[in-house]
Amino acid sequence: MKHSIVKIATAAGLSLAMISAASAETVLRASHQFPGGKGDVRDEMVQLMAKEVNAADVDLEIQVYPGQSLFKAGEQWGALVRGRLDMTALPLDYASGRHPEFSATLMPGLVRSHDRAQRLNDSEFMGMIKKVINDAGARVLADAWLAGGFASNDRCITSPDTVSGQTLRAAGPAFDEMLATAGASIASMPSSEIYTAMQTGVLDGANTSSGSFVSYRIYEQVTCLTAPGENALWFMYEPILISEQSWNNLNEEQQAALTAAGEKAEAYFAKEAAGLDQKMIDVFKENGVEVVNMTPEDYNAWLDIAKKSAYKTFAENVPNGQALIDAALAVE
Repeated sequence: MKHSIVKIATAAGLSLAMISAASAETVLRASHQFPGGKGDVRDEMVQLMAKEVNAADVDLEIQVYPGQSLFKAGEQWGALVRGRLDMTALPLDYASGRHPEFSATLMPGLVRSHDRAQRLNDSEFMGMIKKVINDAGARVLADAWLAGGFASNDRCITSPDTVSGQTLRAAGPAFDEMLATAGASIASMPSSEIYTAMQTGVLDGANTSSGSFVSYRIYEQVTCLTAPGENALWFMYEPILISEQSWNNLNEEQQAALTAAGEKAEAYFAKEAAGLDQKMIDVFKENGVEVVNMTPEDYNAWLDIAKKSAYKTFAENVPNGQALIDAALAVE
């Protein structure tokens, strides 16, 4: 009988030890606002990282919470830097209220093409932005720049005069100021709220990324799309970030696995980025939406307005504002 009790106790002890070992695995919670499993490249980047980290077998797991299921879009940056959230895929300009330097990552006409966006990733400009990110308590695991355009259910948006009288969502302070200077009314909201705002008449139109235009089904609410084309006024930096507190809690093997996973996610995005624009065009046309492009003359007219409004305000009011603009423009 005693032997049986010892065996049971030993077995119970082993089971507890196994449970304890299993629970020792580090779990990182990754939150983002984009639809999960619907083909949005930002969700796919995070899911790819989760798979790569799991395959590395370093006792690390990434649990992904898409579609604002863990934190609302506007809450993610604060939660990240306070250590309440481990990882996020975030349009960085959403945090420009706390760090106005981030508006440089959604500055009209500062990027213009996917090739130039890739060159910006390794530039002095991005080094300056990442220092602000690091000093705030986060770090970048994967870079991502998404092109975008305009869509409206009122009229096609091409030259600056076409926004006059329209209520638009612009995504950030720099675009807000430029569009307001051109005569538009501004309603601020994350991209996840555009569909409902257009459906209820709060918005006439919006600009956002090619990925968001598709994944949020904006084609159901508009009559005209202005695609990025060769004169993309709208580019936004949307990296995958990790809290510095969470990073410091990982061992070297886990950090290395996460870094490698981030590099794979970034490479995947770079391959997909330009295709997102064509996918958007195809989907909108399939749904009966007119698709137009800005001419070089349209682009230059917008850039002239931006330099007199958003660029000027940014240079005058943001720490290192002019230096950030100059560093970005210096990238050939």
